[in-house]
Amino acid sequence: MLNEMSPYILLGFLIAGVMHAFIPQHTFARHLSGRGWKAVVKSALIGVPLPLCSCGVLPTAIAMRRNGASRAASTSFLIATPQTGVDSIAATWSLLGPAFAVVRPVAALVTAVFGGVAVGKAEKDGDVAVACSVASDERPVGFGGKCVSALKYGFLDLVGSIGGWLVAGLIIAALITVYVPEDFFSMLGRTPILSMLAVLVIAIPMYVCATGSIPIAMSLVLKGLSPGTALVLLMAGPAANFASFTLISREMGRRSAVIYLLSIVAGAVAFGLMIDYILPSGWFALGGMKGGACHATHEFGVFSTGCSVILVALLLAAFVRRITNKHRITGNMIKEYVIKGMNCPHCQATVTKSISGVKGVTQVDVNLSSGKATVEGEHNADDVIAAVRAAGFDAEK
Repeated sequence: MLNEMSPYILLGFLIAGVMHAFIPQHTFARHLSGRGWKAVVKSALIGVPLPLCSCGVLPTAIAMRRNGASRAASTSFLIATPQTGVDSIAATWSLLGPAFAVVRPVAALVTAVFGGVAVGKAEKDGDVAVACSVASDERPVGFGGKCVSALKYGFLDLVGSIGGWLVAGLIIAALITVYVPEDFFSMLGRTPILSMLAVLVIAIPMYVCATGSIPIAMSLVLKGLSPGTALVLLMAGPAANFASFTLISREMGRRSAVIYLLSIVAGAVAFGLMIDYILPSGWFALGGMKGGACHATHEFGVFSTGCSVILVALLLAAFVRRITNKHRITGNMIKEYVIKGMNCPHCQATVTKSISGVKGVTQVDVNLSSGKATVEGEHNADDVIAAVRAAGFDAEK
């Protein structure tokens, strides 16, 4: 599985880094203003290729919202972005085939537009986002500086953000492939709608990134679940979780959050049923990995194995950075804050950058596991809390 995915994942990381370094973030926010269907479609089209997980997309979307984007456009962006991305599309092609790789982003796009339009219809007249100051989008100048920034973001920051979930997905998939009996899912497989509902019950509260969900979905198909059910997992798993629902409820209202969740569920089931009952079944047949014994029939090529070695090295480096990133702060003016809503290193970096920009702050240590931020310097606590909330999270002393 690792050899099948690694070349495409590395390519996706590179493309993601180029997009991050060469396209200013304020450009996205500018195109998300307005409540009409055009802004909704734009936000969905922008979100589909972006490789952000469901927690990493929250601060981005909320910052856009506070810079003038409507609830409709922000919801569309929130639905489309975590479901897919250039990295997960490439990985989907490598493991599940071209049909899945095409249907998956199309389903994300349609679902996002539907959810955004529904939120727009539910908005009250005069509902306008209140702009507030957010951390500036600092980017290096010059082509060389942007290239370095692209490599750093793609192969360091992004690997650290989704690497853990990618590894977890591979491990879960391997365990399913090896230990689950061949006919375990045969009963559910005969009734796709039941299997889809069962997967939804598991996928909605579960947190998994778009790329990490691919090997899990592949293993389930090999064990007897329908391809449509696999698509439900690929859509609902990355797009919805309890943390996202809570933050969206706070920032955009409970009504928008409910529509966001229902849109994901309805879109996943609709496209899943379309795959199982309308589209040709041969399009979604998994070749080359029969009976779960993919390790017995796959040959380890030099290129794919080399890519796997590079990917594993990047994952190990990200793990080491995460462990050694906890540094001690010493001084007299120290305050501790509880940060709510952080789920990954991307969130941790966003909170650190936001607090660092507060006047008087000299040093910041944000602990992802404990959810606490230790801040040194003569600063105003209310300014720190405001900066964290402007980044899309919540904080309290």
